[in-house]
Amino acid sequence: MATIFSKIIKGDIPSYKIAEDDKYFAFLDINPLSEGHTLVIPKKETDYIFDLEDEQLAGLHLFAKRVAKAVERAVPCSRIGMAVVGLEVPHAHIHLVPINSIEDLSFARPRQKFTGEEFVDTAERIKKELK
Repeated sequence: MATIFSKIIKGDIPSYKIAEDDKYFAFLDINPLSEGHTLVIPKKETDYIFDLEDEQLAGLHLFAKRVAKAVERAVPCSRIGMAVVGLEVPHAHIHLVPINSIEDLSFARPRQKFTGEEFVDTAERIKKELK
C-alpha cells in the first residue's frame, strides 16, 4: 500500500511543492514547527532512511542541502535545523526546519498554523530562491 508521501508525489494528495527531480521531492510540512518547515523525500518508497542505497542516501542529502539553502534565504532564521525521526510516516524523509534556537527543533512543541494562502506564499518565496 502506498504511503501518504507516495500519494503526494503522484499528485493524488495536494501539497505545497518546493522542488522535484527524477529521484527526490520536497514539500512544505502541513503541520510545521515553523514557517518554511520542509520535508525532503526519495521518490522510491523506503521505510527506513538507513535502508536506502548509499548513492540514494547521499543524493537525498545533496538535494536537501540545495533546498535548505533556498529555505534559509526565503525565511528569516539563524539556520536550518535538520532532523530524521522516521516514526510518523513509513517513508524515509528529512525535516528541514528554520530555527533560531535549539528548542525550535523540538517535535514536542506545538505545531504552527498557517492558512493555505500563507503556505502558498512561503512555497513561492522558497522556489524563487532555488532559481
